[in-house]
Amino acid sequence: MAGYQQMIIVGNVGRDVTLRYTQSGVAVADFSVAVTRRFGSGEQRTEKTLWVRVTCWRNLAEIANQYVKKGTQIMVVGTVEVSAYLDKAGQPAATLELTADNFQLLGSRGEGQQGERG
Repeated sequence: MAGYQQMIIVGNVGRDVTLRYTQSGVAVADFSVAVTRRFGSGEQRTEKTLWVRVTCWRNLAEIANQYVKKGTQIMVVGTVEVSAYLDKAGQPAATLELTADNFQLLGSRGEGQQGERG
């Protein structure tokens, strides 16, 4: 039986898009999104931020390069992959990588713009 997984994140873009092309000319765009969760109340209020690396391909990469900017609030839908590694201090670490199927810009910048996998 085949499996299926999908992840939806809403957060703020942490860095501008980096656009590159594969040797065969396929566009690839990368950026990061900070997903911050707030919990507790009053003086006990706490925040925890999860950084997610996002990769867009083909037409969606071109659209991301044009509209996605640092600080913009964004919703991204795609498939997730976790990579484990040892950091510079030799400690175990992991990254969360999302390959975008589509995204929607939220908030004031680029309001109403959206991208879909092409």
